[in-house]
Amino acid sequence: MRRRLKPGEYAEVRAFVAVAEACSFRRAAAELGLTPSTLSHAIRAFEDRLGLRLLNRTTRAVTVTEAGARLLQDLRPALALLDEAVAAAGIPEDAPVGTVRLAAPRLAIQMLVGPAIRRLAHECPHVTLDVRTVEWPGDLTDGFDLGIQYGNEVAQDMVAVALTKPFTTAVVGSPGYFADHPAPFHPSDLVRHRCIGCLSGPGGALYRWAFERDGETVVLDVDGTLVTDDADLMLDAAIGGVGLWHGIDQVVQPMIDDGLLLRVLADWSPSYPGFHLYYAAGAPLSPAVRAVVDALRGKD
Repeated sequence: MRRRLKPGEYAEVRAFVAVAEACSFRRAAAELGLTPSTLSHAIRAFEDRLGLRLLNRTTRAVTVTEAGARLLQDLRPALALLDEAVAAAGIPEDAPVGTVRLAAPRLAIQMLVGPAIRRLAHECPHVTLDVRTVEWPGDLTDGFDLGIQYGNEVAQDMVAVALTKPFTTAVVGSPGYFADHPAPFHPSDLVRHRCIGCLSGPGGALYRWAFERDGETVVLDVDGTLVTDDADLMLDAAIGGVGLWHGIDQVVQPMIDDGLLLRVLADWSPSYPGFHLYYAAGAPLSPAVRAVVDALRGKD
């Protein structure tokens, strides 16, 4: 017959699991907010009660014995359930609870996810948002609950919700750059300018600059002294006079307002769908996922 733990021994159980997983009394003590000496006494008392040696201790290392390893394997799921039960005890019955995984490009994270996190922390404190930077659209098969991408890149079998207005492209350069180079009036003039190249897409191909006006479309391969896939570096380089940058109006407008950048070829700048939130169609959204959707859309 297996021995049952008494209520006062649960602290010792947690102490054993912490030390066994950390392989260190010092690290486990810091995690539990105890002194290493207190933790050592708790483990020794636990071993005495069980009549088993659970840990091997030397001056250099702490390792788990065979009996300790078996006990650790049995205790992990039980403690996880205990932690969930304790955490849920103070949560209202209808409150959203759980972890929601979101994949989004870095620009979308900067523009949209920050405000949503603040809203969630205030209104849904029991929802954890796990955000990963994913530059190119996916089908959410990697375990993500939600994704953000440009609207024209979302698969048609997904539910898509617009989060921003359409974006308009913007070609910009610094006042210092234009002091030495005449402003282009037609996209073809860009062949005489230094342009900052953007590596785009999963294969890292060089992005071709596209322009439209009055039914005419111009697509160009540009040259310059910088090629990168880092949007922040492109923007810093444009402000520093390295060359012209082909970006998004919502990103560069504050720099234009501050006089750091000047815009050219505005009448040739096409628009395309802004960021959309997307998720798999069919299955109903959990309360936690719905809470994240509402936070990203700015809904109370």
